[in-house]
Amino acid sequence: MNKPLPLHTRALTVSGRQVLTDSEGYLQDLDDWSEDFVVALADQEDLTLTDEHWEVIRFLREYYHEHAVQAQVRTMIGHFRERWGPERGNNRYLHDLFPRGGPQKQGNRLAGLLRTKGEH
Repeated sequence: MNKPLPLHTRALTVSGRQVLTDSEGYLQDLDDWSEDFVVALADQEDLTLTDEHWEVIRFLREYYHEHAVQAQVRTMIGHFRERWGPERGNNRYLHDLFPRGGPQKQGNRLAGLLRTKGEH
């Protein structure tokens, strides 16, 4: 028998199994993150992943694991300006890559990280 999901929880099918997220797609259990999760959530959000998306997602995960906090947009811009140059390493380009809330919302969701402070 299937148990009903807690209020405001959704199930996303990832590689044939159900992964729980909140109503916006943030993981309920951060250990459920996988690259297959990224693909499934991006598909649900109508986002076509490119190498640049993956580079940002990996940066967000590495930064979080190294610093135990999410990267601020200013930190992301500095990092990607150095890697990609000023034409793409800027706030506008990062928001174009992640149109549903920018790199701090959509990027963090895809990277399997928690909401940033102050986010509702």
